[in-house]
Order: sequence, then C-alpha cells, then structure tokens
Amino acid sequence: MALNTIVYTKFRNAFEQKCFQLIVESYETSLYAKVIQLDWNENDISSELHRHLKENPLRLKWKVSTNVEADIPKDIPKAKGFSDKFPRIDFRLTSFISTYEFEYFFEAKNLKQNDSALKRRYIDTGINSFVSKKYENGSLIGYLLEGKVSETVKGINSLLVKDKRNAEILKLGSNNLLKSYFESNHSDIGMLKHLIFDFTTI
Repeated sequence: MALNTIVYTKFRNAFEQKCFQLIVESYETSLYAKVIQLDWNENDISSELHRHLKENPLRLKWKVSTNVEADIPKDIPKAKGFSDKFPRIDFRLTSFISTYEFEYFFEAKNLKQNDSALKRRYIDTGINSFVSKKYENGSLIGYLLEGKVSETVKGINSLLVKDKRNAEILKLGSNNLLKSYFESNHSDIGMLKHLIFDFTTI
C-alpha cells in the first residue's frame, strides 16, 4: 500500500508540472499573439488561454484533456436547480496515467495594482475558495492588467495582514517556468501556489 501511495504521489506531482508547463506556455503564446485586451473580463482571457492550451502539441503528447468553466460536483441534495450550486472553476485538466486518473484545476482572477476591490476578490473568491476546499488540487492565476506584479502582491498581502492572516501572505517562490510565481501557506490545506500572468506589456 505504501508503494502505491509513493507511485501515486510521484505521478500526481509530474502531472502538476505538466499542467504548469501547459498553462504558462499558453500565457506566453498569448503575449506573442497580442490578442488579449486589457479591458477583457476574466472569462475572456481564460477562453483565449484555453484556445492556446488546446493547440499545444504537448497536450496531445501527454494525453491531457482540458475544459474551461468546469463544474466540480459536490455532495448536495438533488432537486431542481441543484447543478447551479456546483462550484465552477476556470480550468480543469485531466489525464490517465497508469491506472490513475489525475485532475488539476486553475482558478483565475483579474488584478490591477490600484484596484483594491479586485485584490479583495482575489482573496475572497480565489484564496478562500481553496482554503475552504470549495476548490481542491489546484492553483490560482492572477491576470495582471495594470501596474507591477510586486506592488500588486504587496497590496494583496496588506489586505491579508489587515484580516489578521499574516501567516498566509504570498511569498516569492522558485519556479523555472515563471518568474512571477508565489506561494502562500494555510493551516487547513498547506501550500497554495499562485501564478501571476503579467499582461501589462501588451
């Protein structure tokens, strides 16, 4: 049984890295294409990134399927309208590796350096959705549409400190795929990963 756990963990971690590579390459391709506009909604940007992700030959090589705005069923009473209560997440990537099926999720939020409401929303409907386990097994993506990454993250951290959540602030992490990669630690779920996609150069 312990061996199965080790094998499962190894495959799961490898799948997470593939998901990171696919989403980061999608972001980089979108920068090159210069299609995304800074006044777009989150879903507009996610839709464009998803298009690039689907076209990535590595996705087929690795046998990864993907969809946007995926329902994540929960154990809720099934009466009329029950599916409207499912949490929905921006990106769902899945793959069968060996005898296991793996899923990985990305939730995306628009961010602007001088927009406290967007930073508050990043916390309330982003970070908190993972901390509460509404969303599991995934990472947050911030679509930066105005300002600087460092100042925007500093603003998110200020709001967390204001909420007396000092232990949960975002700290710069190390990731060879993306410079603007951060991690936060939470008592209920451990580490949460944050990818900030800077579109301000478009």
